[in-house]
Amino acid sequence: MKTVLWLLLAAVVPLCAQTNLSPAEQAGLQRALAEAGNSPVDFMRAIENHLKQYPNSPKRPELERALVKTAIQQNDDPRVIEYGENVLSREPDDVQLLEHVSTSLLRKGDEAGAQRALEHTHHLEQVIQATYKDDKFTPGGGREQGKRKEQADRSQASTRLLEARAEGLTGHNDEAIRFAESSYAIFPSVEAAREAARWLAKAGNDQAAIQYLANAFTIAGLRSAEQDGAGDRARMSELYRKLHGSEAGLGDLILKAYDDTSARVAERRTEMRQFDPNAQIKDPMQFTLSSPDGQKLKLASLMGKVIVVDFWATWCGPCREQHPLYERVESKYKDTGEVVFLSVDTDEDHSLVKPFLEMVKWKQNVYFEDGLQSLLQVSSIPTTIIFGKHGEVVSRMVGFLPDRFVAMLGERIEQALGRPPQPILKEPISQ
Repeated sequence: MKTVLWLLLAAVVPLCAQTNLSPAEQAGLQRALAEAGNSPVDFMRAIENHLKQYPNSPKRPELERALVKTAIQQNDDPRVIEYGENVLSREPDDVQLLEHVSTSLLRKGDEAGAQRALEHTHHLEQVIQATYKDDKFTPGGGREQGKRKEQADRSQASTRLLEARAEGLTGHNDEAIRFAESSYAIFPSVEAAREAARWLAKAGNDQAAIQYLANAFTIAGLRSAEQDGAGDRARMSELYRKLHGSEAGLGDLILKAYDDTSARVAERRTEMRQFDPNAQIKDPMQFTLSSPDGQKLKLASLMGKVIVVDFWATWCGPCREQHPLYERVESKYKDTGEVVFLSVDTDEDHSLVKPFLEMVKWKQNVYFEDGLQSLLQVSSIPTTIIFGKHGEVVSRMVGFLPDRFVAMLGERIEQALGRPPQPILKEPISQ
């Protein structure tokens, strides 16, 4: 929390030095911040008192934004609503703020707050639709397009979930059901299933409510159970006994829900893999890497060999310095068929890579990281990762020592091959 507060103070303190503040206001703001210390609550009170004293402060927008950020961190719904709506009056398309203010209003649970939330959530849906209206989301569009589709689906599903709650609390039960079921159809989630069950039960459709509660219960189990799962099970049992007089048959219903939700999760995974073949894959050997020339490499096709992966980028000087050392080690194994060397680029801008390779004329096969960097938690480059013959990570080398790299890499490859280390010639690479 102190880190968040310091970030907020870093944003607010420079305002004290603004020349368009009167000397009295500058002094008052500096004093208020000094008195706040490290307490987020005191920080909010200090800014509020300052704004009461200077209601027409030219820096009111920045101070109110600082207030609402702190209120969000503190789960202070009244302040999130008050200052969030003030900020939204000036910046109506702020997606994150629309979500936070709507959520805070809905937590109040009253119809007046829900009505205001409904207005915000309807506007939020318009903003989300406008944000993604030009996206085609064509299968095969690549990893970045897949990530954007995932973001779009989650945003739309989350927004409709908020709309469902707002519609329900304002007495529009049918609309609440429609929005909740729509959220679930876009992105099946525990929260959407619970919301649909809530309003279906209120409408007297207990059978459909039971089914959604079963979906919530099984999704929670598929994606790691959570503490509310027991509540879903209890509510489902209550409604089922109300309809059938006992729990006979409930187990079969849950098993069917498990099959259905498993199929939905698998269907979603398949859909996302049309954009990104590596979506949601946890085994690096199941990855498919693409090259600057559009070629595809399935790492599984290399199973049975030792794989040496060099993570690098065009802007990385040490990576360029290290590359001839890789070629030196590779030359020892090029005719054995036992070891494969892969050069994996981590540049965000892929357009930089092909011109770079044409300039440096590297001999190794180069591929984009396509999500492998994140899966393997490669946080700095150059990094070398060695996979054993069965696809397991057997060595990780972060950075490199120019005088020792060739020997160290050779030793680790020999270990991965299950052989005692053999010396690698030290003569320099011919120019």
